[in-house]
Amino acid sequence: MSGPARTVEDFEAQVASLQAKRANLPKDLPKEDERIGLTDTGVFDQDIYSGGKGKFDGYNYSIASQDDDEDDDGGGVEQRPGQRQSYTAPVAFLNDVARGSDDYDPFAEHKKPTVAQRESEYQARRRAQMISPARVDFFADGGKTPEVGARGYAEIMREVALKGTEADFRKQMQEKAKDGTLKAVSQDTNGAAKAAAPKRKGRWDQTTDETPTAKTAKKPAAAFFAEASTPQHNPAWAETPGRKDPGSETPGNATPGARMWDPTPAHTTPGRDKMGAETPGHGAATPSASTRRNRWDETPRTDRGETPANAGWAETPRSVQPGDKIVSETPTPSASKRRSRWDETPGATPSMTPSATPSGAATPSMTPGSGATPSMSTPGAGATPSMMTPSGVTPVGQKAMAMATPSPAQMMAMTPEQMQAFRWEREIDERNRPLSDDELDAMFPPGYKILQPPAGYIPIRTPARKLTATPTPMIGGTPQGFYMQTETLDKSAKFVDNQPKGQNLPFLKPEDAQYFDKLLVDVDEEMLSPEELKERNIMKLLLKIKNGTPPMRKSALRRITDKAREFGAGPLFNQILPLLMSPTLEDQERHLLVKVIDRVLYKLDDLVRPYVHKILVVIEPLLIDEDYYARVEGREIISNLAKAAGLATMISTMRPDIDNIDEYVRNTTARAFAVVASALGIPSLLPFLKAVCRSKKSWQARHTGIKIVQQIAILMGCAILPHLRALVEIIEHGLVDEQQKVRTITALALAALAEAATPYGIESFDSVLKPLWKGIRTHRGKGLAAFLKAIGYLIPLMDAEYANYYTREVMLILIREFQSPDEEMKKIVLKVVKQCCSTDGVEAQYIKDDILPPFFKHFWNHRMALDRRNYRQLVDTTVEIANRVGASEIINRLVDDLKDENEQYRKMVMESIEKIMGGLGASDVDSRLEEQLIDGILYAFQEQTTEDVVMLNGFGTIVNSLGKRVKPYLPQICGTILWRLNNKSAKVRQQAADLISRIAVVMKTCQEEKLMGHLGVVLYEYLGEEYPEVLGSILGALKAIVNVIGMTKMTPPIKDLLPRLTPILKNRHEKVQENCIDLVGRIADRGPEYVSAREWMRICFELLELLKAHKKAIRRATVNTFGYIAKAIGPHDVLATLLNNLKVQERQNRVCTTVAIAIVAETCSPFTVLPGLMNEYRVPELNVQNGVLKSLSFLFEYIGEMGKDYIYAVTPLLEDALMDRDLVHRQTACAAIKHMALGVFGFGCEDALIHLMNFVWPNVFETSPHLVQAFMDAVEGMRVALGPIKVLQYVLQGLYHPARKVRDVYWKVYNQLYIGGQDALVAGFPRIPNDTKNSYARYELDYVL
Repeated sequence: MSGPARTVEDFEAQVASLQAKRANLPKDLPKEDERIGLTDTGVFDQDIYSGGKGKFDGYNYSIASQDDDEDDDGGGVEQRPGQRQSYTAPVAFLNDVARGSDDYDPFAEHKKPTVAQRESEYQARRRAQMISPARVDFFADGGKTPEVGARGYAEIMREVALKGTEADFRKQMQEKAKDGTLKAVSQDTNGAAKAAAPKRKGRWDQTTDETPTAKTAKKPAAAFFAEASTPQHNPAWAETPGRKDPGSETPGNATPGARMWDPTPAHTTPGRDKMGAETPGHGAATPSASTRRNRWDETPRTDRGETPANAGWAETPRSVQPGDKIVSETPTPSASKRRSRWDETPGATPSMTPSATPSGAATPSMTPGSGATPSMSTPGAGATPSMMTPSGVTPVGQKAMAMATPSPAQMMAMTPEQMQAFRWEREIDERNRPLSDDELDAMFPPGYKILQPPAGYIPIRTPARKLTATPTPMIGGTPQGFYMQTETLDKSAKFVDNQPKGQNLPFLKPEDAQYFDKLLVDVDEEMLSPEELKERNIMKLLLKIKNGTPPMRKSALRRITDKAREFGAGPLFNQILPLLMSPTLEDQERHLLVKVIDRVLYKLDDLVRPYVHKILVVIEPLLIDEDYYARVEGREIISNLAKAAGLATMISTMRPDIDNIDEYVRNTTARAFAVVASALGIPSLLPFLKAVCRSKKSWQARHTGIKIVQQIAILMGCAILPHLRALVEIIEHGLVDEQQKVRTITALALAALAEAATPYGIESFDSVLKPLWKGIRTHRGKGLAAFLKAIGYLIPLMDAEYANYYTREVMLILIREFQSPDEEMKKIVLKVVKQCCSTDGVEAQYIKDDILPPFFKHFWNHRMALDRRNYRQLVDTTVEIANRVGASEIINRLVDDLKDENEQYRKMVMESIEKIMGGLGASDVDSRLEEQLIDGILYAFQEQTTEDVVMLNGFGTIVNSLGKRVKPYLPQICGTILWRLNNKSAKVRQQAADLISRIAVVMKTCQEEKLMGHLGVVLYEYLGEEYPEVLGSILGALKAIVNVIGMTKMTPPIKDLLPRLTPILKNRHEKVQENCIDLVGRIADRGPEYVSAREWMRICFELLELLKAHKKAIRRATVNTFGYIAKAIGPHDVLATLLNNLKVQERQNRVCTTVAIAIVAETCSPFTVLPGLMNEYRVPELNVQNGVLKSLSFLFEYIGEMGKDYIYAVTPLLEDALMDRDLVHRQTACAAIKHMALGVFGFGCEDALIHLMNFVWPNVFETSPHLVQAFMDAVEGMRVALGPIKVLQYVLQGLYHPARKVRDVYWKVYNQLYIGGQDALVAGFPRIPNDTKNSYARYELDYVL
């Protein structure tokens, strides 16, 4: 057949010929997957090409122990199974290709993750909650009657009841739909024809006064518009109030396939949406899920003679991608194809009878021709616009998407993809618009002129490709997806302005625009109304808090707190809460906004009552956040909220959510109630809990009530003990509830109560033991697991003989459940076994005989090692059993598994043995078991593929437990270590070095100095290691050897080792720094004589750099090393270096230097340091003088009572500092005086201290917080050294001063005196003579013995 196929027949002929050719192919050709690749070698060519391709090449030989393979530190490529031994691309290139997918983001790991990104699907349900409108505060204005329309408790409870009933009906309908008994109910009025409209209505949907007249039947589309305006009486189960009736919207927005119980529009969640709260038509209704399709669920389809792009209004719209030419709909495949004459477009003629044209198009007077696209242009006067809207209204919605101008309602009906396409096209148009003459003049230098275009030139204009041509302002509602109109006043602008107008405001992030868009417009604030100005000010402060610098944030936070009552609760929460619900919020931003709420709550106090529910909707999700600090913040806010709003408001606000149909709402509400109980006290909540837990109307309420008790126990711990009996009585009936879920949560609540009460309170649980006991015999699955958990926590509370009896009874059921495949059940069974075995009354022999055989049979297998939580629980339970039956009993059963082929399982065995031997030692390990252990741990250590700390810890613990008994095996162990130290993998080398530091002490015990010397030399040779983690471990191993072997016997000698360490001090890696400085410090302490003074000075200069380290341990080790070096080579050179370092700018460096100076003074006696230090104070530089004062402060703190010899020497210097204008001088001098006073107490230095006190006291009125604290500390020191009465004499002069600010400070000092020395003050109080009424004289003071 010549030429390409053009018709269907041609294609079919081509296909037939290809199939015939394939059928005639020879049968012995290799299959597709058996053929040899171009660069592969075949199975049969092995002996020639040594290709290494075996029959099973490419298969995995074992199942991986973990799903995610851990990469090497070196960043090498994973070895692919069956790699070819022929030429191939470089490994690094293959690695890049593997990662180079389209969605690979190279900066992914550097991005700050938002809260929404790390949320689970369950946690993400918080974003579907609606922030409900404010509620009535019944306590406001002295409890006056609220207005008629106000939303109170009764209205909200009615809405919740309505939702609950609606959910029940939905459930019933779904069940009926499953078994095929669901029937549509039609209402036949006066024998009229039954409604056959595309949207079928059940009788619940009919309004009571609706009579389908001939007119409505004949004009269905017009009827849609009429319905909205007709006032109707709602029957009992009509559409939810506040929501538009189906059909009251424009046809383009009509909900496709809406049915009786369609949910309220998007954004509303059961229980959170309240009456009249929603924006009508805000979002589309969610079609109810039904497992089995029936025809009532299908979208109605209208068959009109339209172009495919403009199918019926009831069709499902398809999403539009940016590249699409036109927005059209895809017909729903399941749509009904039946045609009804009611579906046809009525004519524009006044005649009542519709003209049924055979083509199914509209009346001939409406459209130019059958099936043609209706004319876009508006016809002349008197004609109707030729779209499918007989009422003459502008076309909208999906219909209008193919036209030029999108209307508001169409924007509403756009999918997010269509919105994106719309915005994208607008942006492209904006970028590609022709430049105006003015813009061109601005761009080009003078001298250019505009040429005329050629005669035949026609610019390309293709409006047909447009999605939309001119944007229409959106009046009809909010689009789905954020959309902001940008002001195009300045046509030359090439960027989006994200700088808010106003003084010193931070930049807006793109996602912030929807919340702070008003700040982008420059307005005259004097023209704004008070409400608008308030809103703008709050917005500015919130933007500073969210995006500002720390100082900006601090001042804004203080300002918003101070002005909270002025702003008012409503305006504040209306802006803060939507921000907290934002999906793009980061952890830090959320933390700051929660902080704002916390501060504002404190100020608003009871004004917050109407907004309690709003705040709870936003804060409750924090209680189930994975971040511990977020949970703490959430608890703190709800606690403060409860204290501000009071118990009555909290209960009336949260009561409707207790039996909400959404489990998420019930869960978070239960946790919030537990926080309220901890804030306001359990007794205040008990009556309410009792009522809720006995609710007869809904099992959800009972379930949530019992969950509240469980959460109270988890949250408050042993604080529940006084109320334990009351809490148990409230929930005990739940064990025999008819609902399985209630029985399960009751058992879990009892477990939580018992855990919190441990080891007390068994008598409170007497009433529940019998039902629990009965329960474990009658339940299976999750119910049984919960009951077992409760009994597991109760047995440890019992007396020994009872515990023994109950353990034996429950063990029969536990052993039966050992073989349960359910992971959750396994965890609980293991936990209960652990609790039973740890109880006093259980004998070791019983455990050995009855529990151990089935326990090891069912639990010690590979599968348990794969699940992390099971692994943890199994190890803990095994260790607990070993504590009862002895170490050797368990280790004998486990030791052979150290050679198991599964690595994860070997780790689990190693961890168990490590914990058993760490706790019980190796006393009952015989020589045979000892050999097996060493053999097993060596095998496991060498065979590991991923270097893990478990093996390292296990090896170290076992060797240390065996002690001297390891001596025969040490050569073999050291051989393994040396071989692994030479491994090409950095992690293997690191682990080998770490192991040396673990076993160095044992080697010393076994007197293997020679072996250790050899290891020391090898480690010394490896000091050139390039990987910092490995180098850190090598230094740690050297340090361990130096510690145990001593300086004299160390090989290599210290004089060779230390110069090799000096350059390593420059390494910036924390692990290297810490280990290196520790090693240098140890040498300086124990063997300084092996190294020249010049080398120590060199090290001093290197140490100064280490004072900048972030890690405190490094800085501490460094300043201590200065002390050791000073001791070794004398303080003068070291002191000169340190004093010189006081001149640097960096504060941390200076502070560490002052500490080092103090340590040098302590080590080498203060008289060697003080002259140089005091001389340095003469340098007229702020930093140096402050450094000297700080050094004196640390110095007197360290030398203590030695200070009595130096106090008179430093007094003039401190006098000068206390008279300085600089606050920091006085603050540091006060700190020095505190330490000095405390050191010299009782050594007769009172004269100098009183002299200094006269310089300290004038600082009493300072306002700087740091100076105030330093002053109070100095006064406290003086109280100790001089006695309270001497300080009281200073205080009495101002206690009754007429100025309040003066009195406040003096009373603060007096209160501190009173706390510190109340009894000693008695003698110092002024003498007041007795009067007629009172006796003031203290005769006891006048007694003379």
